[in-house]
Amino acid sequence: MRRVKVAAALIALAVLGGCRTPAPEAAPGLRRAGAMISSAVLFDPARFAGKWYVVASGVPGCAGAEQGWVWSGQGAFALSGIDCGSGTKPHYLTGRAVMTGPGGRMMPDKGFSRAPVWVLWVDQDYRMAVLGTPGGQFGVVLSRELPPRGDLLRAAQEVLDFNGYPPGAVGR
Repeated sequence: MRRVKVAAALIALAVLGGCRTPAPEAAPGLRRAGAMISSAVLFDPARFAGKWYVVASGVPGCAGAEQGWVWSGQGAFALSGIDCGSGTKPHYLTGRAVMTGPGGRMMPDKGFSRAPVWVLWVDQDYRMAVLGTPGGQFGVVLSRELPPRGDLLRAAQEVLDFNGYPPGAVGR
């Protein structure tokens, strides 16, 4: 009986350990090196689909840019609008983002520097979202409306901080 309890405890620890993802050794870009990162566990791609506005990013000139996320129902989004996650200036956003795991984890074929995109947080009504990448290449706050609600924007900034983005790294 004691062996069963010990085995169950070890399995539980292994499962809990899998919920946290360490960042790569060298986190280039916006995130603190070695900071942990997590994605939105209860992410619903169908609810995320639609038009979003960039309200904060690490790319100057992106505030107010539109992004379109069209859910295929087959495990991918069609992307359109303005890419605020590639380099130091806005670019046209095109291509697809294929779901690669749970919690809003996806991989774009174009845009976003072709880095893994994670939905770090979305509020319960899908009015605001925070996207980032484990490697720290970019972070972005999206809103369904402009201007965004102040309380949701503050919550988004707290999510960025929790996931290793120092205050101001993902500015307006």
